[in-house]
Amino acid sequence: MIRKIACTGIGAAVLAGLVFGTDAYSYISTTASRLGDNVKNSVPVEFELDRARKMITDLTPEIRRNMHLIAKEEVEVEKLQSRVGDLEKKLASSKTDIVRLKSDLDSGSTYFTYAGHEYSRSAVQTDLAGRFERFKTQDATRVKLESILRARQQGLEAARAKLDGMLTARRQLEVDVENLEARQKMVEVAQTSSKFAFDDSQLSKTKRLIDDIRTRIDVAERMVDVDGELAGEIPLDEPTHTDIGDEVASYFGLEVDEEEEQQFVEIDTQAAEKLSSRNTLTLLD
Repeated sequence: MIRKIACTGIGAAVLAGLVFGTDAYSYISTTASRLGDNVKNSVPVEFELDRARKMITDLTPEIRRNMHLIAKEEVEVEKLQSRVGDLEKKLASSKTDIVRLKSDLDSGSTYFTYAGHEYSRSAVQTDLAGRFERFKTQDATRVKLESILRARQQGLEAARAKLDGMLTARRQLEVDVENLEARQKMVEVAQTSSKFAFDDSQLSKTKRLIDDIRTRIDVAERMVDVDGELAGEIPLDEPTHTDIGDEVASYFGLEVDEEEEQQFVEIDTQAAEKLSSRNTLTLLD
């Protein structure tokens, strides 16, 4: 089975090489990348949110391991601090004894008495030399221990800062997941509400019918007015003669001179008299 799969893969690779030539790798990698993106985009958001929550939960064991290491280092640092403190006290006492012996030797005495016992000058000098060598060795040890203590304290502070950063990041990730979950629920609500598509076709038909009725009534009203004008009703009033000068002046907004207006009136009177004479002659004939 494995051999068959291997042969199939080799055959596909050879075929791709023959079809695409030197660009075969680019085509294959691009296709694989697009397939991966499509598969990833097809995963539901709810599943990805559950995945993110599980990954956040998986941070807890690592955080607890770091907390355990920090607690252990804190104990070691405290022990080292106690050791350095005890050594400093011992060095202070040794320094006091060394200074005392040196002061006694500087007095020039041949014999010295300490704790009820008498010692020669050479014995005191030998003891002072031994005390001083041990003091120098212990003091050098103190310097090294203090250097180690400072380094471990710095490492402990860095570990605490890292742990605080991890705790802060985990809390922020939890908040981010909660916010994303709330946004996803809002999207789901919006998608659900958008599914309720109301059928307004009947409403549109009713509106069109009302518009058609309104148009028909408007047309009928206009036709009634036209029919009235075409009926040829008997005029009940005499036609009024309007002054052409007044009409021109009114149309163009001009002021009419009284003399010109009188002339227009006289012309109209004369025309009326001529028309009346013609009508009379016509009747006599």
